[in-house]
Amino acid sequence: MENVLVTGGAGFIGSHVAIHLANQGFNVVALDDLSGGFRENLPENIHLEVGSILDRDLIERLFSTYSFQYVFHLAAYAAEGLSHFIKHFNYQNNLIGTVNLINASVNHKVRCFVFTSSIAVYGKGQLPMTEDMQPMPEDSYGIAKFAAEMELKVSHEMFGLNYIIFRPHNVYGEHQNIGDRYRNVIGIFMNQIMQGLPMTIFGDGEQTRAFSYIADVAPLIAQSIQIPEAYNQIFNVGADQPYTVNELARVVAKAMGVEPNVKHLPARNEVVHAFSSHEKIARVFHVRPHTTLEEGVQRMADWARKVGARKSSTFNNIEIPIGLPASWKT
Repeated sequence: MENVLVTGGAGFIGSHVAIHLANQGFNVVALDDLSGGFRENLPENIHLEVGSILDRDLIERLFSTYSFQYVFHLAAYAAEGLSHFIKHFNYQNNLIGTVNLINASVNHKVRCFVFTSSIAVYGKGQLPMTEDMQPMPEDSYGIAKFAAEMELKVSHEMFGLNYIIFRPHNVYGEHQNIGDRYRNVIGIFMNQIMQGLPMTIFGDGEQTRAFSYIADVAPLIAQSIQIPEAYNQIFNVGADQPYTVNELARVVAKAMGVEPNVKHLPARNEVVHAFSSHEKIARVFHVRPHTTLEEGVQRMADWARKVGARKSSTFNNIEIPIGLPASWKT
């Protein structure tokens, strides 16, 4: 049985990828610091190691103990808007932590390193975003992700480390941390509704995203190591159809069984329109996303009602308070 490491394995996308890998017959070790993940996201047949990708001694011990054949790196603090204000934290967690894993993967001769990047690397380029575009990230999170992508490329050229890079976008579904106030708008909306609060939208709500259901994303990531044509390639992965945030709010309210109640907040600095092409992944993986927004949101809503509202924690280590949205200060 081959050993696989999944970082962020108790988190949202990571737990789904870990479960799919275990179902494929791999021995899965999940590494997670539980800052945004939950033990209950994982079944008992997946070993959870609680710790940080910044702990190089821990990483070396795990790689030495398990001799991982594959690494799936999903651990990240994926708050694009907040990343402007937490630059040191962002680069430590999203770049330095990745480098720690790349170093260990090279030294222990990992067969393939699967990395979840983000369409944040594109910035506000042409639409739809395609893998052959020159990335021009607009925030510190996107910069960190793009730097990690480049590090994987040079590590392949220098040391022969195979990689597969996925650029998912606006993924939602079961296991999401709905108590996170800084990211994952669908979870934020559902948590607000369950607390009797209005859904808050930055700006006029006409910014567009293609919201991607987890079941259309995680299986492809887990499957990728068994597709030779995917090696050393970059793939956008997610839904094709963009929606405005205003449209999304109406879909979420319907799924939660309430009338839409929206409060608009001052606009924040963000890319207004972001959605990508998936022609490449459809060609290589022979699959297209099939879950409609209404279907996926309803499934997540059914799950969210079962777990209930979660307290929204405040990020307490803001490094640059200048320009921080007022709703993030309290």
